[in-house]
Amino acid sequence: MKHIIVGTAGHIDHGKTSLVKALTGIDSDRLKEEKERGISIELGFAELALSDDLQLGIVDVPGHERFVKTMLAGVGGIDLVVLVIGADEGVMPQTREHLHICELLQVKRGVVALTKVDLVEPDWLEMVRADLKGFLAGTFLEGAPVVAVSAVTGQGLPQLRAVLREAAETIEPKRHDGIFRLPIDRVFTIKGFGTVVTGTLWSGTVRVGDEVVVLPAELRSRVRRLQVHGQTVEQAWAGQRIAVNVPGIEVDQLNRGDLLAFPDTLKPTITIDVSLGLLKDAPRTLRNRARVRFHLGTSEILARVVLLDREELNPGDETFAHVRLEAMTGALAGDRYVIRTYSPALTIGGGSILDPNPPVRRRAKAPLLEHLKVLQTGTSGQQIERLLLQAGPVPIMLDALRTSASLDETTLQQELARLIETGAAVALGAKGDLGYIHRSSYDRLTAEILSRLEEFHKQEPLKDGLPKEELRSKLRQVGPVLFARLLQGLAETQRIVIDREKVRLVHHRPTLSAPEQAVKERLVAIYQKAGFQPPGLESALTEAGADSKTGITIFRRLADEGTVIKIKDNLYLHRDHYNRAKEMLLNQLKAQPAITVQQFKELLGVSRKFAIPFLEHFDSMKLTRRRDDERVLYA
Repeated sequence: MKHIIVGTAGHIDHGKTSLVKALTGIDSDRLKEEKERGISIELGFAELALSDDLQLGIVDVPGHERFVKTMLAGVGGIDLVVLVIGADEGVMPQTREHLHICELLQVKRGVVALTKVDLVEPDWLEMVRADLKGFLAGTFLEGAPVVAVSAVTGQGLPQLRAVLREAAETIEPKRHDGIFRLPIDRVFTIKGFGTVVTGTLWSGTVRVGDEVVVLPAELRSRVRRLQVHGQTVEQAWAGQRIAVNVPGIEVDQLNRGDLLAFPDTLKPTITIDVSLGLLKDAPRTLRNRARVRFHLGTSEILARVVLLDREELNPGDETFAHVRLEAMTGALAGDRYVIRTYSPALTIGGGSILDPNPPVRRRAKAPLLEHLKVLQTGTSGQQIERLLLQAGPVPIMLDALRTSASLDETTLQQELARLIETGAAVALGAKGDLGYIHRSSYDRLTAEILSRLEEFHKQEPLKDGLPKEELRSKLRQVGPVLFARLLQGLAETQRIVIDREKVRLVHHRPTLSAPEQAVKERLVAIYQKAGFQPPGLESALTEAGADSKTGITIFRRLADEGTVIKIKDNLYLHRDHYNRAKEMLLNQLKAQPAITVQQFKELLGVSRKFAIPFLEHFDSMKLTRRRDDERVLYA
């Protein structure tokens, strides 16, 4: 079955709720106060089956100027609007504002219902029709069907149903394969079940048992029960009005404007990059950094609008802007929004979200404007490439690209494959499961690694290489996954050598001058001669006739080569003596099950000063382990 969401719009007391009741038999005014005052205050809901395969979900909105905020919460997800105009009054202020809102939200189709025709004369009705033609000129409703109806007599209702069906059949259904999103417009509790939220399912599908999260508070639950137009179902699709039972969350934790989604699919944001247009009849210019009411989905959030290329936006003009929200929200690229003045609250403009999660870092104006222009008008591939460019050295995961580009899975995968094939993007991990990065960022980091290694070799010509983590710390914002991929790529192209935990340029060979080689040979001789009782490092350097800096560098090279073995700080053994000490210890433990410090001293012919560090070292190597005052084999 095809599901289409229809919203009413129009001035107060022009008969929207009466028309919905006449069409569906459902009174969408459910509150006692609405009955007493005779006006709609809250959103109302009804359904209308036009055929076996076409069902309309109707959202009835308030018409009073005080409730435009509520009206905006209701029309965010509609596919088709019924603009209701009372034939007795014609076009009124909220008629204009509601039509502006529908245009800003880019509602594509609609019909016009001229209500209360039973109250006017034919001549008056024709005059209203003529006036209406001029009012609708240049709007998306120009040329739309205009049906004269009466909720009292039933006049025109069959014709209205017919034009609604005709319009609904031409509308493309919402995407079922998109990211599941339900902007919440109502919250209540049902005894025995707990908290229930309702809304228009904007995209995706949801099933009983699915884990869900309420944004921006990130409250988690699992769908216990689903209803569509009062009927319990196992699954719901985009385009349906649904009620979702979310146990474990209290009613007072939720608000209209919250968003129900699957975990880890939408990233809450407090800044958004947008296109922004001001209505031609906006009462005044919009100043840079003006405080406004930002309406997205069912939410109203106070915000500051930062104009990116001017200090004022004139009525009828368009630009790019950066919106700083005063509360978190969740959004996708392509979502439409409306802004209203802070006080008094008047609808003045709106536009499209271009980047729902822009970087927090400061960005140069000219590149930013070019970036947003591509996001607004570029192809899918150009948009993805631009997002990768903006991310710099931070890999973007597939889900984040889906959010920022608002593409279906198939298109996104195809475009990424093309970018990788042409060399514009690099996939990390198996088939990009660890993210994607733009080739220019990848190449820049590659060049920086080579430059850092070149600089290191000049400063430390005697060292084998630079420790990996020390090298990574010199690269800003580069995580371990990307770093490993960069090193792997450089090693595969034979530009670097990775030797355990060190990295060097492939052409680097540590070389010693004749004086340095002489120092090295003297140090080796000193440690060979010392046996099991080696000198401290400073004493060895003095004996070898080396200055501290050069001597330490040469000594570290000996350690890197394994010529001397570190026992502890400032205590090293020549490898021949180290291996002999280990062999003597093992032979002793094969002959007897344990050895004391005293026995080990006598075995090596050394004092406790050396015997204890040697044994502790062998403990740390898991060759031996301590048992009371003895050592035994570790295994």
